[in-house]
This record gives sequence, structure tokens and C-alpha cells, in this order.
Amino acid sequence: MAKLEILETPDARLKTVAKPVEIFDDELSRLVEDMIETMYEAQGIGLAATQVNVHKRLLVLDVSDNQDTPRVYINPEIIGSEGSETCEEGCLSVPGIYAEVSRAEKVRVAARDRDGNPFEEDLDGMHAVCLQHEIDHLNGKLFIDYLSPLKRRMVIKKLEKQRKIAGEKPAGTVF
Repeated sequence: MAKLEILETPDARLKTVAKPVEIFDDELSRLVEDMIETMYEAQGIGLAATQVNVHKRLLVLDVSDNQDTPRVYINPEIIGSEGSETCEEGCLSVPGIYAEVSRAEKVRVAARDRDGNPFEEDLDGMHAVCLQHEIDHLNGKLFIDYLSPLKRRMVIKKLEKQRKIAGEKPAGTVF
């Protein structure tokens, strides 16, 4: 298994809309395992393929207390939702930034597992929030896109300042 590089905003590749997975093979299984390893190493609870520059409709998450119950959703689609709740979200692609986001309180998702078998599932709480957050990534959307333009600009400036202090190259720069 290999730890994958997580893209950080304002990297334009995070805005790419992912394409459906059509082939369920060993390569996909390796990607799933690499994403799970990367998520755990980064101390995240969810990771979408878009965040690791793979533009396939695939996400992994683990909202369990012990971080020992990874879940895989391939070609996920929210087919029902109810209620609304607002909670503070963060993101591995927007490090150190947290903001209040409103999402559906409960969702019903249709997806495929790593072997291509279809399933449906009802989710609530953190599991529902995390799934919606990761599906947004697959659609080229970040949680900061829910913020006002002014707040979003402030977030980008704060991230750029953090990188400058750390001596890192700007996100999205290719050398």
C-alpha cells in the first residue's frame, strides 16, 4: 500500500467532477486500500478520490470511535434526504480551517461496494454529514464553497500565509 498525496485548495484539480467507476478490478482494490491508508495517516474521517487526484466516483470514510471500520462507497448517489443540521466541518484539502455548514440530517445513499455489488443504506449523524461532504468533492465542490465570497477569500489568504510561513510552495504549483 502507498500513502497518496492529498491535494490542497486552491489547487484547481479539486474542482474536477469525477467520472463513474466502470471497472471493478485489482487496480481499483489497490486504490481503495491506498485511500484508506492515506485517510488514516492524515487523521481524517473521509477521503474522496478527487482529493488524491484520481477523478473517479469513489470515497472512503470511517466515523467509528476507534477508526477501525472503513466504509467504501463507489458511484454514490444520495437518493433521499430529510431534515437539516448545521455542524462545524474541516477538510484534509483545506488544512486547519473549520466552518459551519448546513447539510441534510439524514440521507439514503445508493452505491456499489469495492466488488461492484450495489447496496442502499440509511445514514444519519456524522456518517451522513461525512458522506455528503465527500460526495461534494466528487462533484468538484469544497465545504468552503458554502461560505460567503468574503469568508472564502479570507480562508484562501489564511492558507497561503500558513504555507508561506512553513516555506511550502503554493498549492497547485507543478515543478
